[in-house]
Amino acid sequence: MYLTQEKKQEIFAEYGQGAKDTGSAEAQIALFTYRIQHLTELMKKNKKDQVSERALVGLVGKRRRMLDYLKENDIERYRAIIKKLNLRK
Repeated sequence: MYLTQEKKQEIFAEYGQGAKDTGSAEAQIALFTYRIQHLTELMKKNKKDQVSERALVGLVGKRRRMLDYLKENDIERYRAIIKKLNLRK
């Protein structure tokens, strides 16, 4: 499995308030970004995999909604996570 508990804890520790912070917007956006990158690589190899493509589109939408929420409520946190994750926007 590509996403182990250790990797999740590492992502939450780096982008959230701590290793136990799984609910903050930054931690969730970072986790979505990691999963999107993995599915993008998978789609490059398997162009006709429609299930993975649907999952990828869903994750991109979830991340977009989380970013929109963060942008509306705290623009500084939004700018920081965009810069830290190297997202275009």
